[in-house]
Amino acid sequence: MGELSVRDVPRILSIAGTDPTGGAGIQADLKSIAANGGYGMAVVTALVAQNTHGVRAVHTPPVGFLREQLEAASDDVIIDAVKIGMLGGAEVARTVGSWLADVRPPAVVLDPVMVASSGDRLLSPDAEDALRALLHHVDLVTPNLPELAALLKVEPAQDWEKALEQGRRLAGTYDTAVLVKGGHLAGTTAPDALVMPDGERGFTISEFSSVRVDTKNTHGTGCSLSAALATLFARTGNWAHALEGAKAWLQEALETADLLEVGTGHGPVNHFAGLWQRGLAPLPAPTGSDVPPAGKLTAALWSRTAALRERIDGLAFVRGLGDGTLDQTVFGRYLAQDAIYLRGYARALARASELAPTLQEQLFWAESASGALEAELDLHRSWLTANAERRGNSPDSGGSGSGSGVRQVPADPAGGLVPGPVTRGYLDHLLGPDRLPDGELEYARLVGAVLPCFWIYADVGARLQSPNHAQHPYREWLQTYADPGFAAATVRAIGILEGVLAVGGTARDAAQEAFVASVRWEHDFFAAG
Repeated sequence: MGELSVRDVPRILSIAGTDPTGGAGIQADLKSIAANGGYGMAVVTALVAQNTHGVRAVHTPPVGFLREQLEAASDDVIIDAVKIGMLGGAEVARTVGSWLADVRPPAVVLDPVMVASSGDRLLSPDAEDALRALLHHVDLVTPNLPELAALLKVEPAQDWEKALEQGRRLAGTYDTAVLVKGGHLAGTTAPDALVMPDGERGFTISEFSSVRVDTKNTHGTGCSLSAALATLFARTGNWAHALEGAKAWLQEALETADLLEVGTGHGPVNHFAGLWQRGLAPLPAPTGSDVPPAGKLTAALWSRTAALRERIDGLAFVRGLGDGTLDQTVFGRYLAQDAIYLRGYARALARASELAPTLQEQLFWAESASGALEAELDLHRSWLTANAERRGNSPDSGGSGSGSGVRQVPADPAGGLVPGPVTRGYLDHLLGPDRLPDGELEYARLVGAVLPCFWIYADVGARLQSPNHAQHPYREWLQTYADPGFAAATVRAIGILEGVLAVGGTARDAAQEAFVASVRWEHDFFAAG
């Protein structure tokens, strides 16, 4: 995977065959991409004479012309994600694989067209082998259950647990995310699961289910879902949120498919149902408890710090913060140090904005810096002021705060305060002597260094939300870090880190080392409270 840049309108390339009736292939892909907020492009692998009753004939252009199409697109347009559908033959698969190795798009989704609805195999054995080799260049593969079995050279799963086991096996074999689709199983619900390798802990599995729609008009469902996933991942930088949004969109497209009345066989889904009714649907708003990794690289890094994060949950400060028993003097000292930290943290975010390679990342880090200085510091100012008044010291009195360590609470809550050793050490880590002279490496290091302050606070804040109540003494703090807006910003930041890690080499090393070090500092910061 190349460097990911999350975009509001990503540029998505479909590599697939055609469908004259518009229900599958590149025609369905282009509709799916547009319906989910992307700009669609298409490279044709095969000209297919088909309709809602089936395929009549296939013409495959020379692979040299396929390569010309691919290069014509990538030489001119920045491609944010690629969706691959019907390939047809071994040489076609190898040509696409060679192009992917050369161009390294930020995200690649493969819908492995291998098995017909009748159960017949569509590819020759050497073509199937070439398709398996292509999995090494893919970030997400979306087989149905017969295709999942074909990729593994086993019998199709007959139940959901077996399907998940096959998904884990495929993900582990090729080090790629796998969407396990349960549409071929019996039942009133259609389960799906996103299986992602996460390094030491094996796999992260996110399961989703939807009500099975009673319609014969399902032509092109696999094409449409995979194209929607590529688009929404390029918009969010997060596979789990992309799947959540794609499934919600496809559910509506299936539920309204009969309204189209296209063909007399198995007709297409209604790609633009929601758009025609109400405009482009908003992306799903994550909650603090639902901030998963963006891909296998951030999943592995999150898993690497699992033991240390568990220790954070066990700290007396965190437990007392959650149940409200934390001494307010202790919390006042913590907020005072946090106010000092946030000023330095904002400088780190501003530095990340200065070094960011794209305008959208520049804007994201700049907005985050502003948020650290305004919204979060406002919480510190209001709580410290109220705390001083409760103790009989007005903010302007210069009182001692009864041992809180806060002489007064000026408009700048960090003004006049002295950083403790942990605060000083954390800020030195963010901004100090370990800064790298190379701009790209320094950006990678900074992204890794600043992310734990997003991710760990969203993670801890979500878990501490359940005991929150109207009279909780730390209600405002708990609400701040369980806020959906903060979680959405965390999702965006994780997506940026996934792209940075995908660059590999020294940039990945710098980001990983900085991330792990910041998790340690987050633990020490809570412990010092």
